[in-house]
Amino acid sequence: MSEVSSKIRVAVVFGGRSSEHAISCVTAGAVMAAMDPEKYDVVPIGIARDGRWVLVESAASLEIADGRLPEVDGSGGAVTLPMDPGMGGLLVVEPGRVPVALGAVDVVLPLLHGPFGEDGTIQGLLELAGVRYAGAGVLASAVGMDKGFMKLVWEARGLPVGPYVLVGDREWRRERKRKLDEIKELGLPVFVKPARAGSSMGITRVTAEADLEAAVEFAREHDPKVIVEAAITGREIECGVLEGLDDGPPEASLPAEVLVGGEHAFYDFETKYLDGTTRMAIPPDLPPAAVEEVRRLAARAFEALDCEGLARVDFFLSADGEWILNEINTMPGCTPTSAFPQMWKASGLDYPALVDRLVRTALRRPSGLR
Repeated sequence: MSEVSSKIRVAVVFGGRSSEHAISCVTAGAVMAAMDPEKYDVVPIGIARDGRWVLVESAASLEIADGRLPEVDGSGGAVTLPMDPGMGGLLVVEPGRVPVALGAVDVVLPLLHGPFGEDGTIQGLLELAGVRYAGAGVLASAVGMDKGFMKLVWEARGLPVGPYVLVGDREWRRERKRKLDEIKELGLPVFVKPARAGSSMGITRVTAEADLEAAVEFAREHDPKVIVEAAITGREIECGVLEGLDDGPPEASLPAEVLVGGEHAFYDFETKYLDGTTRMAIPPDLPPAAVEEVRRLAARAFEALDCEGLARVDFFLSADGEWILNEINTMPGCTPTSAFPQMWKASGLDYPALVDRLVRTALRRPSGLR
């Protein structure tokens, strides 16, 4: 712990350069509100969309209000906050001023979603600085962010995944017809997604071959690498996973079923965060054996990628009772409506206790190779 205080000093980093900037802000606001001020000295650090690091005075505005999404404002001579390996903490650098030491931090909560945060980039920065942080390491974060490599690893470990086609940037530019023909072999409908994005950004459900090319181009607005997945008829089930305590195995929460309401065809950004029509059934209406099986598979998926800290694993339960892994989120959303904290609350771990556990496991983890 830091020498100047008996409190645990936690730098909460949020915002970022990805399309999930606003959801990261909402997650950070909820996490900071759950942290006991008698136990934690919190340093809120926002990353603006242009990459500047900003000391945030108040986290009160980090919520969705009247449909307005929160934003880290990087204007007005924003400061940059590099990590100083010599002190294991933060160094404030403002244009035209002498660098000022902000002080050592005990742990960083990198509450960033999507590229340039959840993909191993900030994890690498923190590793270089020798600073402890919550969540998965560099490799697990990178693989967990890339849906193509994620599925390759799961397949290699004998875990069930659905049919898919990867569309790389050069392949699309040079061999577009061949890739479209390969996609058509999946049958329709398909889901066309950015390979390295979350919060349902850039996703299209395609039901006609004539719409495939436009759907890939739309996904490429978020990521030059695209994944196309065969639609699976079935139920959407999610399960939270936490790193085990005292070197124990990972622990899985009660699962949740996503119940999409209104007129939405699938679980898109609006249904997740804005219109309030989606519900979570926790636990879902499943036989006890099926609940235990999805928890077992979630823990296996977590271990297969060498994850640490926390993750949310998403499944399909097909009409014939087969479990199929969809994806993993190594830094799942923790907004008030997010599945991850709701599943753990139903499993007996409330929000403040969940945050405490994330900090505790991060503090026990050594820096460097592990």
